[in-house]
Amino acid sequence: MPTHAEIRRVPYRAEQMFDLVADVGRYPQFLPWCVAARVRSRTETQLLADLTIGFGPFRESFASRVALDRPGHIRVTYENGPFRYLNNEWRFLPDADGCQVDFFVDFEFRSRILQRAIGVVFNEAVRRMVNAFLKRAEQIYGPPRGAPATLAPAKV
Repeated sequence: MPTHAEIRRVPYRAEQMFDLVADVGRYPQFLPWCVAARVRSRTETQLLADLTIGFGPFRESFASRVALDRPGHIRVTYENGPFRYLNNEWRFLPDADGCQVDFFVDFEFRSRILQRAIGVVFNEAVRRMVNAFLKRAEQIYGPPRGAPATLAPAKV
């Protein structure tokens, strides 16, 4: 039952970060371990997507429903696949220098083998994924003006 939460202050607007995270179809271009993504349906407030993740010898596909509350909140709920459950939330809170990004993920694989495999590297893997979003923001929106993104531990 790995859980990870963190808060980052980033030099990009909340709308920009929201758009970047909501662009699920492009995840394989920049997100570590995401080897495929297909958006099955999309409206202004919701999308249904299939993702395939791969790490080491493991490759698993799953479907998720993504609630889009522009520009401040994205909530991912699990539809079907290798998990017992998956909860993922992003909050984007504007501030004077960009926005604060609150990130939370909690999941459990059905397979004990997968659960043990991810458990060893989970926190580092999630940090790398969050950093991939920040790097993608810089690629799309340009280098930050002023101070780089910072990390503040979140209370879980």
